[in-house]
Amino acid sequence: MLKVEHIGIAVQSLQNSIPLFEALLNTSCYKQEQVDSEAVRTAFFRKGETKVELLEPTSPESVIARFLEKKGEGMHHIAFDVADIHAEMARLAAAGFTLLHPEPKKGADNKLVCFLHPKGTNGVLVELCQEIF
Repeated sequence: MLKVEHIGIAVQSLQNSIPLFEALLNTSCYKQEQVDSEAVRTAFFRKGETKVELLEPTSPESVIARFLEKKGEGMHHIAFDVADIHAEMARLAAAGFTLLHPEPKKGADNKLVCFLHPKGTNGVLVELCQEIF
């Protein structure tokens, strides 16, 4: 793993949360994107090399909507930048971690992504990210 790529935060409303995080981080939201496959809208902020991603559900059946129902707004996941997502998935699977999907999926911010089941990572949802070239 190369670095922390971003921290994902589940929110009820991007409209309400973007101004809050702009004030908190003292920076503007540089990108908003809808990811239909995950039924979310995202907003990104950059501080140094790390990004913060806000996630708003677009469907009551989405993973983010269910997360918000159970836990409320807050940290959803931590994402790590990797050089080769396929190799990293194979390494982690061989080490006993449970991958939520057998192949990486296209995610937000021009990334291939894969999530590790939080039961094997001390309750933290971990995302692997690789830039799509």
